Amino acid sequence: MIDERAVVDPSANVHDDAYVGPYAVIGADVEIRAGCRIGAHAVIKGPTRIGADNRIFPFASLGEDPQDKKYGGERTELVIGERNTIREYCTINRGTVQDQGWTRVGNDNWIMAYAHIAHDCVVGDHTIFANNASIAGHVHVGDYVVLGGFTAVHQYCRLGASALCSMFSYVTKDIPAYVIVSGRPIKPRGINAEGLKRRGFSAAAIRNIRDAYRVVYRQGSSLDDAIAELGARVEAQPELEPLVSSLSHGSRGLVR
Repeated sequence: MIDERAVVDPSANVHDDAYVGPYAVIGADVEIRAGCRIGAHAVIKGPTRIGADNRIFPFASLGEDPQDKKYGGERTELVIGERNTIREYCTINRGTVQDQGWTRVGNDNWIMAYAHIAHDCVVGDHTIFANNASIAGHVHVGDYVVLGGFTAVHQYCRLGASALCSMFSYVTKDIPAYVIVSGRPIKPRGINAEGLKRRGFSAAAIRNIRDAYRVVYRQGSSLDDAIAELGARVEAQPELEPLVSSLSHGSRGLVR
């Protein structure tokens, strides 16, 4: 199912059930698994591994060299999971040897037009990157994170699970799980209650998360004291574990 006008390197491994559209370019050391649909003019450079049932739209560029002046041609990878939608003109770069040597994108992500995922990033599952959202190198994006249109994320930031960045957010610090941010620079605005409802969180769990937000952002506690207080609640309120974990890691400092 490879269009006769596509250019596919002989060493590429394209599953018989995958489709490659006209004028797409599939380079050496690229693996594309069953059910993928590669749109016209898309360019995929290896080493790149793409799992099953991804839909890649026209003019996307995947697996290109990292935009890092230190990159010297070393072998690095891009690894993409399953069932992702990657829209027009998206760019996802390979990793660098200064980090793990790979960029990883998980499963079931919705990556809209012109989004950029830089070298050495780790993107979880079920995320949404709205149009023109961009993350710089070494960023970690947790499951179910939403990046509004034109959001920009600084290098090395970590975004906790179910965090939400509103349109035009300028992210220079870590964002805890469940927290909504907006602004340039960002400020915390509350918890992503609507997103949690859609994921099936109970009213009690959402209430516990909202109360935990108050501990971090409203009662004037130091971060260490807030972590200790919330850590003591995790056994009885396991929904707080992602929040506590996201408060305790990272190198950029926490948005407060």
